[in-house]
Amino acid sequence: MSSQPEFGQQLPEPGVPVIRNVNWGGLRTLYIKEVRRFFKVQLQTVWAPAVTTLLFLVIFTVALGGGGRMVTLQHREIHFAEFIAPGLIVMGMLQNAFANASFSLLVGKIQGTIVDYLMPPLSTTEVLAALCGGAVTRAFCVGGTVWLAMAIWGVNVWPQHLWAVLWFGFLGSLFLSLMGVLTSIWAEKFDHAAAVTNFVVAPLALLSGTFYSVERLAPTFQAISHANPFFYIISGFRYGFLGVADSPILVGSLVILGLDVLLGFVCYALLRRGWKIKN
Repeated sequence: MSSQPEFGQQLPEPGVPVIRNVNWGGLRTLYIKEVRRFFKVQLQTVWAPAVTTLLFLVIFTVALGGGGRMVTLQHREIHFAEFIAPGLIVMGMLQNAFANASFSLLVGKIQGTIVDYLMPPLSTTEVLAALCGGAVTRAFCVGGTVWLAMAIWGVNVWPQHLWAVLWFGFLGSLFLSLMGVLTSIWAEKFDHAAAVTNFVVAPLALLSGTFYSVERLAPTFQAISHANPFFYIISGFRYGFLGVADSPILVGSLVILGLDVLLGFVCYALLRRGWKIKN
């Protein structure tokens, strides 16, 4: 038999790589798979978080009599609802980015389908990019839905600096996506991932200045807040809507960007090694 394929093209020798740079087709396929996975149950993964976040806004502005309350931020009086709205939006984004990224590899390990991530001709960087890309996409879907719900509710959520909203939304979502990937690599059952959510992600999100101005705290608690990376995400995201922030925007941007790079290298090293995945 002839070694020539049907269309007359020479087949590569065994062991010779066909994809020499970036496997864009495979990367796109895995990314679409991650997006379709959460979009098939969008009532649970997108709309339910939006309703939950909106309930937080209703409770703090109506049930607690916050409709006429004002918050002083950088010597500027801001309506309480307008103050907490950006924090609630980005908090929903962060929590859902983590939930999406922490599920992919973990469910594969539990169900025995992890081979679907290991066998395709994808590099470690491409797998990590697709997992984080799907999580960031879900985060922005949730954020956009929450923003729309708050606008319909009557809260002024029109951005003053759209670049800051997109930039800090992306940095924060990527940060939680990488944390989710790291958790899914380490976790062996859903209880492990839930423990990280309940004892790490949720406390850091709630104690980051979402519902209060950090500058009103005592110096000791201000220092503790400044050690919380979520604080810089929420402060920068809030700046995009209000034009004022609790911390310098450049400092916050560099802190979160540095943490993203560090977490990215850690996740890459563990995925490449196959720690708790190939063993």
